[in-house]
Amino acid sequence: MNSASRALLDALHAMGAAQLSPGASGNISVRVDGGMLISASGAVAQRATEGDVVFVADTQQDLRDWPADQPRPSSEWRMHQALYASHPRSNAVVHCHSLNATALACQRRAIPAFHYMVSVAGGDDIPCTDYALFGSEELSEQVCLALAKRQACLMANHGQICIGDTAQAALALAQEVEALAACYLLSRQHGEPTLLSDDEMEQVQQAFCHYGQRLK
Repeated sequence: MNSASRALLDALHAMGAAQLSPGASGNISVRVDGGMLISASGAVAQRATEGDVVFVADTQQDLRDWPADQPRPSSEWRMHQALYASHPRSNAVVHCHSLNATALACQRRAIPAFHYMVSVAGGDDIPCTDYALFGSEELSEQVCLALAKRQACLMANHGQICIGDTAQAALALAQEVEALAACYLLSRQHGEPTLLSDDEMEQVQQAFCHYGQRLK
């Protein structure tokens, strides 16, 4: 097994162990020469094996001629492929249906600057996309738009998605997004939280850059 496959499997097992996505609902990919390795359709993260790692070329346009004896890639492969095309410096994508992030996504509600750690996703909020059918080109477009200046977003009535330099980094960010979503939901039970100002969030961004506190 090569290092990219190992990194993907390790991330899938960690996502399953962290209970970030029930059943076979999540998917992870890593960029490789000529395309990506992505978890197979129906793969259960915690039980994934080398047979659940699928190569999809950059030039793949559809699955009509996909070999019948080969595992098919996750139904969200187009979204991963589009993110690699639009984010040439990102090498991994983690998509999951974590409980609290999904609850917010079902309200079509972004995570605002209620806590300084929101900045870990690259800005002063963690946006939520418009709704689009899973696996569709429209969803790919919505996610790429939401992540134009971010590393994480919620997907309306769906879940969350994160990009990173490595699968480990993208997964760590997904865990942070889930923790922030849980905290935001809890704080809203007692009224709307007080948000940090644009200036305060800018100071956080500068401090993160200076102290190297972004997730790596």
